[in-house]
Amino acid sequence: MEPIDAHVHIVGNGRGGSGCWLRIEGFRRTLAAFMLHSLDLPRDLDGADFDEAYVARLRALLAGSSLGSAVILAQEEVYDEAGVRLEFGSFHVPNRYVLDLARRHKEFLPCVSIHPARADAIDELERCLAEGAVMLKLLPNCHNVDPANPRYTRFWERMAEARLPLLAHTGGEQTVPVMNPEYADPRRLTRPLEIGVTVIAAHCATRTGLWDPDTFAHFATMLGRFPNLYGDNSAFNLPMRGEHTRETVREPIVSRIIYGSDLPVPVSGLWAWLRGFIDWHTYRRCEKIPNPLERDYQLKRAMGFPEDTFTRLHSLLWR
Repeated sequence: MEPIDAHVHIVGNGRGGSGCWLRIEGFRRTLAAFMLHSLDLPRDLDGADFDEAYVARLRALLAGSSLGSAVILAQEEVYDEAGVRLEFGSFHVPNRYVLDLARRHKEFLPCVSIHPARADAIDELERCLAEGAVMLKLLPNCHNVDPANPRYTRFWERMAEARLPLLAHTGGEQTVPVMNPEYADPRRLTRPLEIGVTVIAAHCATRTGLWDPDTFAHFATMLGRFPNLYGDNSAFNLPMRGEHTRETVREPIVSRIIYGSDLPVPVSGLWAWLRGFIDWHTYRRCEKIPNPLERDYQLKRAMGFPEDTFTRLHSLLWR
């Protein structure tokens, strides 16, 4: 089985008709420009061909890596509990766009994003299932989704019936605006887990900033209770995210870890070297790899993640 990247972002400004939008301001605009530079893309977020250039670059990086495919993520808009859309958030990627991209490019696997408070949430879920969605992604803290809300029970039940995995952001977040930080606690995922949804806790509930609460211990404890809970190691090559690498490459956790890069988040082995997860020669070798997808893949292998980490997603997606 070929390795799969379970966590790759699609972004776009919508000027080419994709339906995407960007509302990036302040330090996040500088951060976005840095991310684009790391992909060897122009830093102009407003270019007329930005969406097409981003997809073309992603395809080239994937083709030049050891990975066979990548799960590409839609990005839902933000709603309140009554299902009213809010003017909040920094970017949006429609489900239709990622489904269309996956139809055109066999190396892409579509992950949709649906706020369960939407009046048409179940209808949209059914449509996406019929069109080949392999996963559903939410950032509860950013999308304003409390997974414990009883109103969402039917939504989780339908996901469980369809065996559609939920990729849920857990832990701190700096890249996009946060509405409810407490929703990033993995314990909020107890209800969909009890209902039977397969949940992948993105980032294993690790921190991204110095002042974030560290909820990794809650995630580790929950693994013993829920056999349908997994974690991904996306962004573990950022300064804070990878601090629990030693625990995640050992049992009883390592057999529940799935590989993800979090592209376009920049990739550097500096932090793994400083923490002693890799030696100096490995760090220097990986830093010379120009392809950020391949660099992340090689670093995660060197950090101790076994081969089945990179193929485990096959057993969750193909049903």
